[in-house]
Amino acid sequence: KSTVVFLFLFQVEFSYPPIIPGAGHDSNTLPEEWKYLPFLALPDGAHNHQEDTVYFHLPPLDGQQKCVYGVSCYRQMEAKVLKVREADITRETVQKSVCVLSRLPLFGLIQAKLQLITHAYFEEKDFSQISILKELYDHMNRSLSCTALEGSQIYLGLSARDLILHFKHKVLILFKLILLEKKILFYVTPVKRLVETLMTVLSLFPGIIEHGLADSSHYQPRRSISEDFSSAEIKSADEESLSMSTTDITNISKDLLDSECEWETLEPHVMDEMEGKVDITHLNTFDTDSGLPITVQPQSATGQGMLSSGLVSGLQEDQYGLPLAVFTKGYLCMPYMALQQHHLLSDISVRGFVAGATNILFRQQRHLSDAIVDVDEARIQIHDPELRKMLYLSTADLRFADYLVKHVTENKEDVFLDGTGWEGGDEWIRAQFGLYVHSLLSSALQQDHERLLADYGTAFTSAWKITHNYRVWISNKHPAMANITPGHPFQGQYSVADVKIRLSHSMQNSERGKKFGNAVMSTSRSVVQTGKAVGQSVGGALTVAKSAMSSWFSMLAQPTAAVSASSQSAD
Repeated sequence: KSTVVFLFLFQVEFSYPPIIPGAGHDSNTLPEEWKYLPFLALPDGAHNHQEDTVYFHLPPLDGQQKCVYGVSCYRQMEAKVLKVREADITRETVQKSVCVLSRLPLFGLIQAKLQLITHAYFEEKDFSQISILKELYDHMNRSLSCTALEGSQIYLGLSARDLILHFKHKVLILFKLILLEKKILFYVTPVKRLVETLMTVLSLFPGIIEHGLADSSHYQPRRSISEDFSSAEIKSADEESLSMSTTDITNISKDLLDSECEWETLEPHVMDEMEGKVDITHLNTFDTDSGLPITVQPQSATGQGMLSSGLVSGLQEDQYGLPLAVFTKGYLCMPYMALQQHHLLSDISVRGFVAGATNILFRQQRHLSDAIVDVDEARIQIHDPELRKMLYLSTADLRFADYLVKHVTENKEDVFLDGTGWEGGDEWIRAQFGLYVHSLLSSALQQDHERLLADYGTAFTSAWKITHNYRVWISNKHPAMANITPGHPFQGQYSVADVKIRLSHSMQNSERGKKFGNAVMSTSRSVVQTGKAVGQSVGGALTVAKSAMSSWFSMLAQPTAAVSASSQSAD
């Protein structure tokens, strides 16, 4: 299959190849699953920027299993400079978006090529010249392949150094928020900064961008119980009693089981509760409707069914079981979210999301998100006190974050580094987070895991253990984990340095600390200003005193001189 699926202009003025098989290149018909495509390709508020770039995800079409990755570059120019002005161009400025839909998440590579072509396309000043777009499609399919996923090219444009410099220790809070599968909304303009920040955070997770986003745009609306029962055959008798066939009851019970467990891993007690309602030996080993793999062992002598280990994530994993199955079973990743998709935030089929938005309406509806990330101010707003406790960084976590910040800031001015070197560079930062994840998972496998996991935060690890990604990972065996040393990479005894780190963290992160810091700064300025004023006052007083003393001595000297002169004349 080709890497690039489609290349088209905004509002689907042109598509190569046609999106709908059999339709023309100029057909503007879209599949129902992609009805928001025009609003993603040309985002809200596009008129405020001369040009911008958008990354977005689309759900798979019928018969396809993986997410479709979109990259859009748009520009605007004055209509009067066009060589050929088409009839539909009625405004003073014209906006066009050139978009590529790909099977591979090569956002940076595609954006670099697409931006150049978009610029050249606009320089033609004749939008009917579409040959350059066809050439781009052919070129990308020749040059981009799955092998690009294995190198560092996949991280092109995603600067982990800039992320650390901007968010500092808060990067680890963002990292943990995603591990907990919470509802996270990133907010900033323009769109390019938004999507690059969000994707850079995801790049810190081993294998997530390469192989962990395949199911990140797929969700299924959950049917209501009333709909389930309305589909069953209900018979009314003369004695006003209702009867249902055994087959109907079994089907309804199975549907209800599927409905309730679409996005959650079934626990053994859930299966026990269902005994008597439905014969679990009749269930398939894979729930094709929800995509959730369920393996059921044969009934034991006691007649109870039990789940076996080996929940399948559906992702391409390495020997350590990574990437973690975070963006699966209704946990969505939307680098850019159009206003028309707002309803997804409150959809009961959506377990959670990591989404980016530029419209302030998203930010104002705080009840729809667990955390709002203000990228401009590097601020994370968390409203739930319990969630704040889970994200309270332990001493070992603060050491880890401080270690990252120090190494990045020390190399900040190194012109030879530029994000491509090792220590303090982008790859080095991702390696540190890779070590963090491997150590966390290794600690969870140990018999004394409670003691080892305490360094990651007791409240955090307790919440993490009930997430979908943890339950899928822990249900499988990963022999390679035996080579990973358990325990936090920065575990150790408490020291004076830790007190300084904790104080600095509290001053920067808490409102009380910020107020205290502002008060200290104000007091310092006041002391300096007062000192200057006092110095000026004292200096002025001394000058006045000196003048007064000089005048007084002068007055004393004048009578003496006069007396001497009169005495001489008398003589």
